[in-house]
Amino acid sequence: MKIVISQPMYFPWVGMFEQIALADAYVHYSDVQFSKGSFSNRVQIKTVTGSKWLTIPIGKFKFGQLINQVLVNNQSDWREKHRRLLTENYHQSPYFNDMMNIVNAVLSNDYKTISEISEASIASVCDYYQLNLQCKFLHSSKFNKTSSGSKRVLDIIREVGGTEYITGHGAKNYLDHTSFEQEGIKISYIDYLKKPYKQLHGNFTPFVTILDLIANLGPEGRSFICSGTVSWKDFLANE
Repeated sequence: MKIVISQPMYFPWVGMFEQIALADAYVHYSDVQFSKGSFSNRVQIKTVTGSKWLTIPIGKFKFGQLINQVLVNNQSDWREKHRRLLTENYHQSPYFNDMMNIVNAVLSNDYKTISEISEASIASVCDYYQLNLQCKFLHSSKFNKTSSGSKRVLDIIREVGGTEYITGHGAKNYLDHTSFEQEGIKISYIDYLKKPYKQLHGNFTPFVTILDLIANLGPEGRSFICSGTVSWKDFLANE
């Protein structure tokens, strides 16, 4: 069983969904410390003047708070701001209505925490591209694991019954690869193809929200969620 574990992100880039497309189970890793400047509450879009952030404002924040404890700040109408920015910059795209239907479906609900809305945004895209047909979604908080770092990731994978862990490149900084091997669990790093597609507003960039893919290609965008993996030893050898 192939497992992906990731912190929740707000309408993340294509690369995140490429991991989900390869997974049998995806674990929302939301009971870990929130980091300001992360992608849990923000993502970039393309605009006529370059990339801009869609940011969900957070409430009063205490250092050390977990992602699933960080509250959404609704004092400003940030939802309308996000809708306006997307409309201004994507209204000429072929599948603008598809994209906005997804956005409006997510933003029409009330959320208390950053993790709730980020998880909802991921679920909405998975539904659109039917990535949820082969992948089940779980929450790390349900496993009651008190370990941390690489050990906690390993403990969760063992609990789920995973035989392969698929991860992004940041994991190279903390994973104890040997301990996974000793448990019979394979580690694979995603090999991001960053396959170009036709975008508005200048040269192609892969590092924007998947809403960009949906707006420009609609259902056909599924074929651009296509990266594979490499073994951890090959990945580290080429770093």
